[in-house]
Amino acid sequence: MTHAVPEGPRLLDLTLPSPAENLALDEALLLEAEERLARGEAPASCETLRLWESSVPFVVLGVASRLAEDVDEDACAREGVPILRRASGGGTVLQGPGCLNFALVLSLEARGELRDVTRSYMAILDTIAAALGPGEIVRQGTSDLAAAGKKLSGNAQKRTRRALLHHGTILHVSDLGRIARLLREPQRQPAYRAGRPHGDFLWNLPLPLAAIKARLAAAWKAAPRSPSPLPDLEPLLAGRHLDPGWVRRW
Repeated sequence: MTHAVPEGPRLLDLTLPSPAENLALDEALLLEAEERLARGEAPASCETLRLWESSVPFVVLGVASRLAEDVDEDACAREGVPILRRASGGGTVLQGPGCLNFALVLSLEARGELRDVTRSYMAILDTIAAALGPGEIVRQGTSDLAAAGKKLSGNAQKRTRRALLHHGTILHVSDLGRIARLLREPQRQPAYRAGRPHGDFLWNLPLPLAAIKARLAAAWKAAPRSPSPLPDLEPLLAGRHLDPGWVRRW
């Protein structure tokens, strides 16, 4: 049964102090939404659009990414850049200043069209593309946004029975040279990449950060709500995001 969503998600513009905490919060918001939806709470009250941008660089692997294939560990060690792993799919990326993250936690009960993975990527990415650069930014590959063939956003998802976490990056003033130094060229590449190295393939969106945030919020009709306690992050930090074995699992 599909329930109407009378309002947009809660807007949460919040960056936590550490990379691990930021990754854990995205996942915790998904798990919290699942619990609340299971209790029968209104879908709209369970949805969130979170925006965050790390003040320090770090590499984050997708849940199934292979560390040795994707990352130059020696280069990361020389530059003091930690390596973490998230719980969603997608490829390996460099986070940090100039790379805005958005995390959409949405109700699958209220938005039944998102239950199909392919359709959900299409619907969400087309909405974001239209907000950021109508006619210029388009969906490419499985989960990218690009302009003139250059990638500016990579995306990934994690699902529970009743909720979806769709999160992605938007490059705006990212250090593309650092990306090329720390990340290896991926072995699996979308056709539109055409074998180009990172420096030739990636692109910073030429919009002010405040404008990007405002456009994302408007596209999803997201607005701040009364402050509420954040989910407990300790179980996810201890069991996953601060566990070296989790990072080196592949």
